[in-house]
Amino acid sequence: MRRLYWYLTGYAKKHGWVFLASLIGAILFFSLVIPFIVGSVTFKPTEFRGMLGVYTLSTLPDEIKQRLSVGLTEITDNKEVVPLLAERWVVEDDGKQYRFVLRDDVEWQDGRRLRPDDIQYQFVDVETVATPNDIIFQLPDAFAPFPSVVSEPLFRQVSQRYFWFFSRPMLIGIGPNKIVDYERQSNRLKELVIETPDRRLVYRFYLTESDMINAFKRGEIDIIPDMSEPGDLLEWKNVEVVKHLQTDRYLAVFFNNNDPLMTKSTRQALSYAIESPSDETEALGPIDPTSWAYLEGGKAYEKDYDRAVERLLAELPPQPMELTLTTTQTFETDAEEIARQWEELGDLAVTACQSSGEVSDKEQCVFLDIVVNIKVSNFPDTNDFQLLLIGQESPTDPDQYFLWHSEQPTNFTRYKNTRIDALLERGRTTLDQEERTAIYQEFQQFLLEDPPAIFLKHLYSYEIRRK
Repeated sequence: MRRLYWYLTGYAKKHGWVFLASLIGAILFFSLVIPFIVGSVTFKPTEFRGMLGVYTLSTLPDEIKQRLSVGLTEITDNKEVVPLLAERWVVEDDGKQYRFVLRDDVEWQDGRRLRPDDIQYQFVDVETVATPNDIIFQLPDAFAPFPSVVSEPLFRQVSQRYFWFFSRPMLIGIGPNKIVDYERQSNRLKELVIETPDRRLVYRFYLTESDMINAFKRGEIDIIPDMSEPGDLLEWKNVEVVKHLQTDRYLAVFFNNNDPLMTKSTRQALSYAIESPSDETEALGPIDPTSWAYLEGGKAYEKDYDRAVERLLAELPPQPMELTLTTTQTFETDAEEIARQWEELGDLAVTACQSSGEVSDKEQCVFLDIVVNIKVSNFPDTNDFQLLLIGQESPTDPDQYFLWHSEQPTNFTRYKNTRIDALLERGRTTLDQEERTAIYQEFQQFLLEDPPAIFLKHLYSYEIRRK
């Protein structure tokens, strides 16, 4: 035994550091590297999907949030709100308190039962009270659209340990799909990996559509689920492009109602001068046509140069009609066609003015000679424009308070109409859906009579897939 001890101590003195390093390396390899490799290898099909925009774990795009979790309620195809994680809800205190009774069979993705105190919507000016079975939201004022607001998917943020010594934030949702990995660049997401029961989804994020298209061409991604324009990918033989009509998105020319040229008569005249689509893409207002509150057969500004000229002559402009139409590169072709039609209207209006017996000061006729300058910007300034051609998204609920109410800072058109204000105020505080339907249909009628915008068409999105 003494000789064995001498051999072992002698070996340890001469080669001990090698043995120790090998032992530590083996432990690290089998505890860190092997689990990482096993976790990375999957026999499920993998989809590499491109997403546009700057996001973090707390500001994920809707497509990803809806894959990962669900909310207290859900929105049906006709935009009605029904319970989901909640069994039911009760409206109390004249619409200022909402009590949601939770289902008792709901678990987070880590197996923990959903409790009322887990529900952490970050609402401003809303007090949240959790009881053993209910979650109660106390609002400062009555707000009828509130059940649609809590259709937002729920998440719980936890600290995830990895490589033994490190930790990072991770989102836990409700449902079968879960985040298994992500990569950040500075503070924004660069890549996010979602595991579903039958496939793995790798989302890669890009700042512009151009960057995303180039990534598709390089083979970094195989699917782009939502693009405004497919570009030259339409010509690729190994690419499938599918169009989806998005009835909750519309293209419109928004007026700056503080501009002295943008009188009601001028806004109506410019509306009558534009050719509207004759198919299902035609937009007749800011409310989604699939909504329960949509008004069928509302006022439509079909192209009518005679009517447009009449409206211009009814209130001659106080200065030359030199217009600046701001838009993005996506809608530049639309802007050019609109400019052509407006300038053609101007020619007709000047001629009609000069021959009209009702216009005494013929020198004012030259003010009707419309000149349109097109300004293209990747990020149009909604605080500095005369006419703005951009896409807009209709909210799930027909409530349009933030966009059109005169006292709201988000009313970027500076539109002011006391009747519209009153309807919007009633619409968001009235609880009965039939009454709300009547209010919002009246809102649509009067908004189109005094148009703060020209509603042109609903927009297509394009899904691009490699065959």
